[in-house]
Amino acid sequence: MPNTESAKKRMRQDKKRHARNKWRKQRVRLQTRAFSEAVRTKDVKGAEEEFRKLCSILDKVSSTSTMHKNTAARKKSRLAAHLKALRAA
Repeated sequence: MPNTESAKKRMRQDKKRHARNKWRKQRVRLQTRAFSEAVRTKDVKGAEEEFRKLCSILDKVSSTSTMHKNTAARKKSRLAAHLKALRAA
């Protein structure tokens, strides 16, 4: 347990930040799952819609310290390849 006031405050801040980061990452995971499900069922129109939503969420999350911008770019690139393969099939 922290002894100083500043250490106590730091714990409170860390707890809030942890919850916020967890919520943001969970949104990304849920949207990725929705996109993957649309790809799995070969629903091109649904996959495109889910991909747009996912890109939006990734851009928002990567603008914070929760996720690095290159990590978001890499995820978008890999998922775009899945979408492209689905369109070609």
